[in-house]
Amino acid sequence: MKKEFKAEAKKVMDLMINSIYTNKDIFLRELISNGSDAIDKLYYKDLKSDKNVDKNDYYIEILPNKEKRTLTIRDTGIGMDEKDLEENLGTIAKSGTEIFKKEIKNEDLNNLIGQFGVGFYSAFMVSKKILVNTKKDDQAYKWISENAESYEIEKSDKKENGTDITLFLKENTEDVNFDIYLDQYKIKELVRKYSNYIRYPIKMEVTKSRKTEDSTDEDPKYEDYSEVEVLNSEIPIWKKSKKDLTDEDYINFYKDQGYGFDDPLSWIHLNIEGTVEFKAIIYIPRKAPFDFYSKDYQKGLQLYSSGVKIKDRHEDLLEDEFSFAKGVVESDDISLNISRETLQETRELRFIAKQINNKIRSHLMDLMKNDREKYQIFFKEFGNNLKVSIYESFGAKKDRLEDLLLFNSYRKDKMISLNEYKKDMKSTDENILYTVGENLEKIKNSPALKSVDKDRDVLLLDEKLDEF
Repeated sequence: MKKEFKAEAKKVMDLMINSIYTNKDIFLRELISNGSDAIDKLYYKDLKSDKNVDKNDYYIEILPNKEKRTLTIRDTGIGMDEKDLEENLGTIAKSGTEIFKKEIKNEDLNNLIGQFGVGFYSAFMVSKKILVNTKKDDQAYKWISENAESYEIEKSDKKENGTDITLFLKENTEDVNFDIYLDQYKIKELVRKYSNYIRYPIKMEVTKSRKTEDSTDEDPKYEDYSEVEVLNSEIPIWKKSKKDLTDEDYINFYKDQGYGFDDPLSWIHLNIEGTVEFKAIIYIPRKAPFDFYSKDYQKGLQLYSSGVKIKDRHEDLLEDEFSFAKGVVESDDISLNISRETLQETRELRFIAKQINNKIRSHLMDLMKNDREKYQIFFKEFGNNLKVSIYESFGAKKDRLEDLLLFNSYRKDKMISLNEYKKDMKSTDENILYTVGENLEKIKNSPALKSVDKDRDVLLLDEKLDEF
């Protein structure tokens, strides 16, 4: 028997399918995340029941079928009964995961972020029909909906516990080729991009090529074969202990993520515990990107929650003065709004951002003090960004950033900080002396410098921002 979605649910669903999700690719992330949450629930239940837990029993499988033009996402999780299907998929605003989190709020299971009944509907961006075949305990059920207009629930003969979500893809158009979501390389790309650090294996049977036994160098012959491959990685680098990581590990991750082609100048590995917990790796690049001082440059850090990438660049995590920083942040404490693609601006996020920016500043101060050569490389590339931030804040950030500035010293013939200049001043000296010019060579030949006492230093300002 067909059932209609509630009127308000239809409106929210239409908004979600057509507006909230701006990128069709993320439907796979949503369904994988829901599968991961379903396995979490079963794993939690199995542990509580003293059942012998075999981690090999918990996995997610992706099954593309090019002939039928279907894509199935299978999980070995807890499954759903008829009531679960009605409540979680029939009412879009309800989340089975959120209810589960409330039920076990005193338990240490903070990492469930799935919004079954919310993110689930992003699948209609690519599907004309969705079939959910699920079994919980003894009875299996099917939930079927075409074009998100209505749905049916009926009994099923599914044998194994868990849930299969089968998407019947939309017909291709001039603008969109939906068949791409059946391509093994596209699926692998999406898993690596969005779900690489889901805690359970994401499996798929893939076609590979190898040389045949009678192949020779003069007459190479190849054959196709299939094997099940795990598409996602293991523990992400930022969750590992610093003592287990080498410089090479950090450098390889920097390059793998496309933060830069050369080695990073320095990095910070954070593991913050307390009321808001997060882990992060923040990099200071060695060279400024070619577009860094242009309007096209986009700042931000990658943001994860429970192994799922929420944003590729979350701008609010970095102050403008530290927009050069690259890296990744993961927290299970951030609040997600409607979908994983839409973040609420919350106290938790503001706390994380404040901590990160304070850590970047203190790290740079430490570099200036203990590794001046590295700091000067940094300042040559990004020093003007600090000056611009002071300028654009009308001096509000002066006290926070002035200790990071370097200027050319006339007497010492090197770059020094304002604090270092002040330490060399006599008690009778009242002013910091400076002079301005197009370049250092012209400034040093200025007649004004000849009249300065030999025991007084002068700062040589050769950047346009310096005089301000």
